Amino acid sequence: MTAPAAADLLAWYDRHRRSLPWRAAAGTRPDPYRIWASEIMLQQTTVAAVKPYYERFMTRFPSVKALAEAPSEEVMQAWAGLGYYSRARNLHACAKAVVAEHGGRFPESEEGLRALPGIGAYTAGAVAAIAFDKPAAAVDGNVERVMTRLFAIEAELPGARPLVRDRVLALLPPTRPGDFAQALMDLGATICTPRNPACGLCPWREPCVARAEGTQETFPRKAKKKAGLIRYGAAFVLTRADGALLLRTRPAKGLLGGMAEVPTSEWRADYELDGAAQDAPLPLRWTQAAQAVRHVFTHFPLELTVFTGTVPAATPAPAGMRFTPLAQLGQEPLSGVMVKVLAAAGLKLPPSAP
Repeated sequence: MTAPAAADLLAWYDRHRRSLPWRAAAGTRPDPYRIWASEIMLQQTTVAAVKPYYERFMTRFPSVKALAEAPSEEVMQAWAGLGYYSRARNLHACAKAVVAEHGGRFPESEEGLRALPGIGAYTAGAVAAIAFDKPAAAVDGNVERVMTRLFAIEAELPGARPLVRDRVLALLPPTRPGDFAQALMDLGATICTPRNPACGLCPWREPCVARAEGTQETFPRKAKKKAGLIRYGAAFVLTRADGALLLRTRPAKGLLGGMAEVPTSEWRADYELDGAAQDAPLPLRWTQAAQAVRHVFTHFPLELTVFTGTVPAATPAPAGMRFTPLAQLGQEPLSGVMVKVLAAAGLKLPPSAP
């Protein structure tokens, strides 16, 4: 069996590279800001889902300086719907650090990039390789799948990641490391897919150990995840007669940090719906919506019972909360679960600000 060669992968990439909004054209220098922003967005999210958000985000924040100077509320609102909101907070913090500490220029080394807020090993490797053509390993889920099949790596992920990284570094070509990193990602995304991989079209079909043994779809090996207990809670959609909705902002740190939400109870596995009235923002006659809202976070599923209520136009907001005109809800950083809550209450969001 022949050994895999970087030249074969690069030749395939030159013919089949994907056209992506953050990817520089062949022969042109990539923009580190665009590469970094796309890599943060792509964490835990698909390319198809990210594309429209990315294009709007770049229109709104065309440079790292523009992002650094933007209010946090505006950044969170632009991110709303992408999920994993700690990424948006880290993105904003990183932009501020690049401007304040590096004059608006991203460090070129993996070490320098790792020192920035929110940049881990993968993102540092990806930005160093793609934006600066440094010999770095960018190991994401696609690359893990390609390498574990190529070498039939039996060790389970995530424990196998150091071995996968070593395999990638051993294959790195002396030239075009940035293209090599992108080629590996494209190979995993388009050919070496989780199910029904197109092995006949793969530039590494001959040296692939798993393909030779017919076990390619059994890789990568993964340790079983423990399912989180479902949590329950109540959400209170309170509208005012003048067409405003009661909202509050979640604490900056933690789940959905800095996002806007309607008032809710605690989210607990042992939440008792009979006591929901005690968690309401105001004492009034609440109406339970016909359907509960179900949402799955990384570590647990959630079910929220939605209650609706109305108050007179002159009603002030309780401490720590605010009434936002319904016509301006598109400017609020509402998370996906809150969009579901509002829909369950019969409220439709207006278009977001560009």
